[in-house]
Amino acid sequence: MRAVSIEEYGPAEGLVVSERPDPVAGPDSVLIEVDAIGVGGVDAVIRRGTLGSSFPVGMVPGSEVAGTVTAVGDGVDGAWVGRRVWGFTGTSGAYAELAVARLEDVTVLPDDLSAVDAVAVGSAATVAHFALRHAHLTAGGSVLVRGAAGSLGIAAVQLAAQAGATTIAVTTSSSERGRRLLDLGATHVLDRSGHPLDDGPARSDFDVLVDVAGGPELPSFLEMLAPNGRAVSIGVVGGYPPADFGMTLMRLFQRSLSFATFSLDTVPRAERNDARAALLAAAAAGGLTPVVEAVLPLDDAVEAHRRMDAGSVFGRIVLTAR
Repeated sequence: MRAVSIEEYGPAEGLVVSERPDPVAGPDSVLIEVDAIGVGGVDAVIRRGTLGSSFPVGMVPGSEVAGTVTAVGDGVDGAWVGRRVWGFTGTSGAYAELAVARLEDVTVLPDDLSAVDAVAVGSAATVAHFALRHAHLTAGGSVLVRGAAGSLGIAAVQLAAQAGATTIAVTTSSSERGRRLLDLGATHVLDRSGHPLDDGPARSDFDVLVDVAGGPELPSFLEMLAPNGRAVSIGVVGGYPPADFGMTLMRLFQRSLSFATFSLDTVPRAERNDARAALLAAAAAGGLTPVVEAVLPLDDAVEAHRRMDAGSVFGRIVLTAR
């Protein structure tokens, strides 16, 4: 099979397409003939080397695929063969023509949802759904989504609107992106420093901060939380925050602010899978909008990551394996 591997950590040019042996479905796993691959922010962070040196040279990146089950491992009902599915491959293994996923990390796709749209929402919407729950967002509340132009942020905006949030502010890099986010449910648009774009109204008293970006500016956004405000970090696409960022919380002690990280690893699999199935069904029915920046062939993985590094992607870049 053809696959993309990381042969050098750092720039996008470290990604190389080559022929590799076909994987085999192990116990309790399925083999998926891949139609679409979601290019996620975590893929770029891993490839840059931001998360350290624990990932081996030659690793096939990616965690999210959609395609058709072609074989099953021991312990899996053969009736799975031929089903269209979304699959989670872990932190590696998705940028390939064939991928293996554990059955417990596979969700059957609705008939009228494309593979491309499935990888635009399957992971991102599920993370956003549980992150908003982790932050205890309630109807009538206000939320700031920092780093809202990526697939995680876009899902958080839509789901916050559906949850009844009355104020949904977003940070983004341009007025044009801001207008697109307003169409998806945002009510206020801020620049990446937290200042209003286009002379829009300012807000600095949010009940919830959903943070995808991390990076050196995180402390200034913690200051924008209202008393009893809750910040939830779901990504560090802008790098790790300062080591002493917690001092901002201590300085604002009397506001009773909270900061938490969130990972789907802490959600029971059955609950996670039920939520993902419901979100994929919502996307198929038009209740959730998949946003795809570009659909590129597997051979163009370097170009996909160049765009990720440039910060120009709105929504999800999808690679196609056939």
